[in-house]
Formats: sequence, structure tokens, C-alpha cells
Amino acid sequence: MSEERLRRVRDRVRPFPDFPVPGVLFRDISPLLKDPGAFRTLIDLLEEHLRASFPRIDFVVGECLDSRGFLIGPPLAQRLGIGFVPIRKKGKLPGPTESVSYTLEYGKAELEIQSDAVEPGQKVVIVDDLLATGGTMCAACELMKRLKAEVLECLVIIELKLLKGSEKLESIPFYSLLQYD
Repeated sequence: MSEERLRRVRDRVRPFPDFPVPGVLFRDISPLLKDPGAFRTLIDLLEEHLRASFPRIDFVVGECLDSRGFLIGPPLAQRLGIGFVPIRKKGKLPGPTESVSYTLEYGKAELEIQSDAVEPGQKVVIVDDLLATGGTMCAACELMKRLKAEVLECLVIIELKLLKGSEKLESIPFYSLLQYD
């Protein structure tokens, strides 16, 4: 991965102090999404990483919540020539579903996936825009475990290292393109 291409992505991440609450430095990827060249570079870098790391991936799984993982997952899946599977807030998917509750910094939430979204033994990569405390990513991993899928890796654009979210993933491989303290 070239430093120049990584810098092109990093330069499109905008910091917002004191959002959503005082003391939080929000990392906004909106400028990255708005710049087609930088966004293409992002997808290129993620695709190259996955192709170099895994000979076979069946699905990219993306969290379609309040996050922007769903904006990265489908183009990445298309580049890899595989399908995209959404994980949503409870009550947003039709048909039989599996759900899991998890704790957020400010309360509880529930995620779900369609029960037939993946088959036992299929290899998946879970994609999201950001890893903070790790609660949402751990819940997504739990859903994959319940469907008996093999999680090859959890992949994010941004990792907030001070919050130690990757430690909660325990033995699941984790990769972040950009890290911030």
C-alpha cells in the first residue's frame, strides 16, 4: 500500500471537535464519500488488502445501522465479485431473522440478520466505517457465529485506538486502514 494513496484517504477524513457531545472528536468520512477519486482509492486499498489476505471470501457483511458500513460494503463486494449481506436494526428486515442485543455507551441496541443470509461454513468479512468501543462489531460477529459462518476478518476504515474496541474481538482477525488515538 502506498503512503501517497493512504494519505489521499486520510486527508478526506474531517475532525469535528465536541460532536456529538463535548469532549468527543468525531471523525467524519463525508468528504471521503463526496470525492469520487478518494473513495475509489479507499475501495482499491481495501480490495487489495482482502485479495492479498484471503484466497476465498463468500460475502462481505456490512452493518446498515447508524454507521456508514453499508456505503463501503456493496462497492467492495462488487469489486471482489461476491455478494453483500446487510445487518440491520431489529425490525428492518423481512422474513425469519436472527437477532442479538448488545450494550452501547448510552444504552442498548439490537441487530438482526435474515436467517438464510449465509450458509454454515461460508467465509465472510464484516465491514464498517469505524471501530470505537467494539460493541456493534462484536454483535455482528455473534450473528455470524449463530449462522455458523466463518468470520475471516473485521475490516474498518477508522479505528479509535484509545477506546480499545479491537480487544473485544478477541481471536477474530481485525484490520483498520486508519488509526487515531
